[in-house]
Amino acid sequence: MATFGNISNPTSFVSGPQGFFDFLSAIFKVAGTVAGIFFIVKIILAGFKYLNAGGDEKKTAQAWATIWQSMIGFAIVASAFVLAGVIGNLFGINILNPTL
Repeated sequence: MATFGNISNPTSFVSGPQGFFDFLSAIFKVAGTVAGIFFIVKIILAGFKYLNAGGDEKKTAQAWATIWQSMIGFAIVASAFVLAGVIGNLFGINILNPTL
């Protein structure tokens, strides 16, 4: 028994038409994860901008604009996943984890 679990064959991931859908699903999940990490980093940086504004209205407005833009972008990415799940449930297909 392996220390870290079983290792599967990586070439089976992209074999046949099902492999292509698995690959696309993995790409979408990675894109969602990257978007979430980007959102967190942008919010933290905007918070530092806000704290370092020192009462300057222009810098404070720029920090709030960054915060709102980050929140809107994340809401769009999250709603895309929710919409895909809802459409998948309505039509009886699993869009996020497709199978043939």
